[in-house]
Amino acid sequence: MGRRLLTGRDGLRVQFDKLGIVIALLAAYGALWASFATLKPNRIVQGKAEAMLQSLPAWAGWGLIGVLVLATAAALFRTSPWIKLVAAVAALAALTLSIGYAATFLTPPGNTYARVSPASGFWILLFAFALLAADAITRLDPPPGMRVLFLVLAAAAIGALLMSGSWNGLSIMKEYSGRADVFWVEAGKHVELALGSLFAAVLVGLPLGILCHRVAPLRDGVLNTLNLVQTIPSIALFGLLIAPLGWIAANVPGAAAIGIRGIGVAPAFVALFLYSLLPVVANTVVGLAGVPRAANDAARGIGMTGRQRLFKIEFPLALPVILTAIRIVLVQNIGMATIAALIGGGGFGVFVFQGIGQTAMDLVLLGAVPTVALAFASAVVLDALIEMNSRVPNGARSA
Repeated sequence: MGRRLLTGRDGLRVQFDKLGIVIALLAAYGALWASFATLKPNRIVQGKAEAMLQSLPAWAGWGLIGVLVLATAAALFRTSPWIKLVAAVAALAALTLSIGYAATFLTPPGNTYARVSPASGFWILLFAFALLAADAITRLDPPPGMRVLFLVLAAAAIGALLMSGSWNGLSIMKEYSGRADVFWVEAGKHVELALGSLFAAVLVGLPLGILCHRVAPLRDGVLNTLNLVQTIPSIALFGLLIAPLGWIAANVPGAAAIGIRGIGVAPAFVALFLYSLLPVVANTVVGLAGVPRAANDAARGIGMTGRQRLFKIEFPLALPVILTAIRIVLVQNIGMATIAALIGGGGFGVFVFQGIGQTAMDLVLLGAVPTVALAFASAVVLDALIEMNSRVPNGARSA
């Protein structure tokens, strides 16, 4: 990252990271001016926002400020990426533990209706130090396996925090405790929709992409048709699928028995499948077109058939580009599966739309936060796979 140099009277040069200045400004605003937690009489009505020092006992409040000051200094001044990463992790740990303690501190004794939620200051601070952690990891440039390890460690830390009960006083956890069974059922539906539609798109899209690569006159027509599907808004596409799927359920024997109907999982699955086809087909065509001609000529020279060249030379070389499409589709589907709740498809969108209807923002977060976390984790894992497969395969070298 770029650095800004300031020179004092004595000629001493102090180096500041430009990103560190941004993080410092965000941290100062989040800690000193924005509210840290919100105490509400119940889950729906507006509450009273409290500053950091009013949300925690004096020792905890000043202790948190001390940790944040040290972490901000690590971000602001020129330090090693490892120091920045440790500082970011310490700040994030202090923030997550403090917001849970604030819920216990602010909730009146014996009051089961009061709700405590993180306020804007907490989210700004969380974003600032998550940005510092991401910048430190980028500077370290760890190998793909190490990035996945960082993800696993972060997931384990979050899991330990939730299991410890430190957040049980927060409103989002109270929303979860009343819906724990439903939450995991809807989580399963969300994952099934996202992964199932991706799997179907790969099964159809890869052969179709290979066909478009081999048969040039077919390419433009297929890609233009799939591009047209992408222009249809998701809710509109869900609506367009209700009538034909309802007709199939009513007139095709056995269709209703396997779950095909006008509303529910079927139209959501079909819509996500249709949206997934364009990236898979297009990237398959681009990946195969990018295979060096010399690799194919060498393969022909040693007597490889067309099928052997496809699976031993062309497809391995095109795999990073195809995996990029799979990454795009998976992250896209995880987000778009939220809308499936509008037509009875289930998923985390159930909590998002229930929360919007009840003006209960913590219920909205119960659906939104795991959706974002799932998309982020998927992106990290697939990015690692793409990088690991970016090397030239041994078969291609030997050819």
